[in-house]
Amino acid sequence: MPVSPRRRSSLLADGWLILHVSAVTRDGEAVLTLGGKGAGKTTTALLLAGEGWGLLANDRVFVRAESDGGTVRVLPWPSAAAIGLGLLDALGLYDQVRSRLMSGDRLHPTQHTRVTDALLKGDRSPLWKPSGTEMKPQFFPDQLTTWLALPLVTEGVAARFLFPHITPNASPARLQDDRPLTDADFFTAASEDRYPDIFDLLPPEAATAPSPTRELLAALPRRVITLGHGVKANAAFLAEAAAG
Repeated sequence: MPVSPRRRSSLLADGWLILHVSAVTRDGEAVLTLGGKGAGKTTTALLLAGEGWGLLANDRVFVRAESDGGTVRVLPWPSAAAIGLGLLDALGLYDQVRSRLMSGDRLHPTQHTRVTDALLKGDRSPLWKPSGTEMKPQFFPDQLTTWLALPLVTEGVAARFLFPHITPNASPARLQDDRPLTDADFFTAASEDRYPDIFDLLPPEAATAPSPTRELLAALPRRVITLGHGVKANAAFLAEAAAG
């Protein structure tokens, strides 16, 4: 099971960092997918989970260098998993989620009522806030398995990064660009947008300071890729790209 909010505070106090990624694992090795909103982090994670990879997280993880000095351990983030209506539909998962709701089951209480209403009505169109942020179905972590049949895992060792970009009408491909790990990829006390650090456990400069964790992550293999809107083509390409 994911760590609890109380355990989260302990992890921050023990020097763990929060990285803004989705993550899947195979044989204990974690592939971390980086990018801004809409880049394809969740799409990549769910497609790989559908190909048999273990789903560790769809939005953020805890990372810390191990005492062996050569590996970075990755733990899941304790929160609801947000998956857009359009993505659920594209992956063929929309109908089973709607069926669950119609039978009386419930999603995470943080979900906006407009999202629930849309699912009950069978509306598959993405919903947006005035700010431009998409309102998405919010799943309890265990529902990713019980509702969507996706395999969950509880930890892994960071092995490589993927940096996707979704481009309409494009064919999946590897790009020549090299995208480094940046400060914006980490959450700090100042940038955390879900659980403010009210107990001052994480100094604002923690993620930007040099650390063994950041140095090890920066040295991992990285692949910048483009994805299209073809689910089967994307899944086949990602399975190869994630394997290293």
